[in-house]
Amino acid sequence: MEKLLQGLREFQENYIPGREELIQQLAKGQNPRVLFIGCSDSRVDPTIITQAEIGDLFVIRNAGNIIPPYEATNGGEGATIEYAMEALDIGQVIVCGHTQCGAMKGLLQIGSLEEKMPLVYNWLHHTEATRKLVEDHYSQLEKKDKLDLLVAQNVLTQIDNLQTYPSVRSKLHAGTLDIHGWIYQLETAQLLAYDEETKSFVPPHSKIEADQKTAKVLKPGGLSRASSDTMQPGAGAPSVALPTFSEPAQPHWPGANRLSPEQAARIYGRAGV
Repeated sequence: MEKLLQGLREFQENYIPGREELIQQLAKGQNPRVLFIGCSDSRVDPTIITQAEIGDLFVIRNAGNIIPPYEATNGGEGATIEYAMEALDIGQVIVCGHTQCGAMKGLLQIGSLEEKMPLVYNWLHHTEATRKLVEDHYSQLEKKDKLDLLVAQNVLTQIDNLQTYPSVRSKLHAGTLDIHGWIYQLETAQLLAYDEETKSFVPPHSKIEADQKTAKVLKPGGLSRASSDTMQPGAGAPSVALPTFSEPAQPHWPGANRLSPEQAARIYGRAGV
């Protein structure tokens, strides 16, 4: 606690001076341009890893950077998303996962959580589609590789879930919203961004020039189409190969290919997908 109090003093003495005008502006209202959806993990602080200024990010953090599909739960995630879209008119969303994610480790052994951590057990069912896809098609992978794949696929699953929200769908249709998938690598402090064209996670600097020329909505459908696709951590860091899997058939309703039958029935009034 003493460290936190010292940090507060340094914030007031060193950070605030020179930013008085900004503080006064923010006191009148916020105008963040990015909704950052990340994990609660203490090692992945969105403001620090992006070096964002105070007031830049509107943040949702929870175990596993999970977004339950629309009407699947009445939790705070949905209300925060709706507020971000409707009240703040945010035009950029980042869904950020990270390596060595404890929630994804739990997903690998979800059956063992029911008695010891029942709330975590129930929460992780919102990304059951991620677990099933990986277990059904990549059960032969080593545990480390399977965890890396879970982390990556979970980002795409949550982007699909995000698109089940009416306010998000409306802004996507109008072309006023971009959605980005990121993975933060704890081992190297490198960041990877999902590239729709290659169906892979790449260093974000390789996408900056193209993204500046034309905004592109992320439409996840699979991690890669070729076995040579890799997640490239950047200079000096080891590559993480992603297994190949074919892109699933895309039903006409958003995100349905990754919803559980129960979620699909609840959201779309159908028996399953």
